[in-house]
Amino acid sequence: MAIWHTLQLLTSHPLTKKNQLKAIARFFKWQITTKINPYPVIYSFTSKSKIIVAKGMTGATGNLYLGLHEFADMAFLLHFLRKEDFFVDAGANVGSYTVLASAHVGCQSIAVEPVPSTYNHLMNNVFINRMTAKVTALNIGLGKENATLKFTKTLDTVNHIATEGEVDTIDVPIKTVDEIVGLNVPALIKIDVEGYETEVLKGAIETLKNEKLKAIIIELNGSGGRYGFDEKNIHNQFLQLNFMPFIYNPFDRQLTKTENFGSYNTIYIRDVDFVKGRLSTAEKLEILGQFF
Repeated sequence: MAIWHTLQLLTSHPLTKKNQLKAIARFFKWQITTKINPYPVIYSFTSKSKIIVAKGMTGATGNLYLGLHEFADMAFLLHFLRKEDFFVDAGANVGSYTVLASAHVGCQSIAVEPVPSTYNHLMNNVFINRMTAKVTALNIGLGKENATLKFTKTLDTVNHIATEGEVDTIDVPIKTVDEIVGLNVPALIKIDVEGYETEVLKGAIETLKNEKLKAIIIELNGSGGRYGFDEKNIHNQFLQLNFMPFIYNPFDRQLTKTENFGSYNTIYIRDVDFVKGRLSTAEKLEILGQFF
């Protein structure tokens, strides 16, 4: 994150705007620390989980600065999931969502990360949280069918299926969501695959149809355009499957229905009454002195 953008985020994020000076101090402390000590550090993520943070890890350092980088979506996961659930993290990166699901909540997860160097960071987070019995981590990509595709490998959180002319790529095996899930239908899926969501969903038809799947957190930010995909088609597909888009306010635990998807993550929900019941009865959390 550019410094100016980071400072703007630090002063406006829901978990830090009441303690802006402390947030800014954390930011500058981290900048100084990484110059003195270039090695990764283990950071207390939630009361029940840890995450490894190193210089250049955009998502992980966002959690260090902000508590929960993607507050509404991460808080939704923490309030919705239960130990008996199954979670799929498609595009896990270093595993922030997986850590919240399996280390904090305690449910079973599949975490999919295609880039080997990032996958190694994911596995380190699995190990330090002692989640090996709860997390199946797969060093593959996801798509509509089994194949091998080229991925970028040097773009941190925005690595993606390579387009023509992109360099610094690696070959990655591709499987489908339906194949990796099998009979273990998730209650929640998070999909963040940098524009390749359309193809991933083509390989998840049976999973999407299963009523056990209650919610999907998905990033529809226009990145699909690089592959010629219109993300409105995903929105319409979800509507046909009785998923509706919502915005979540973790502080009052309220879901607000929207007419369309947002520019970042959108939460699509099926069986809204069931989900609302889960949200209202979840244990209270405290992060950076904020309760929700």
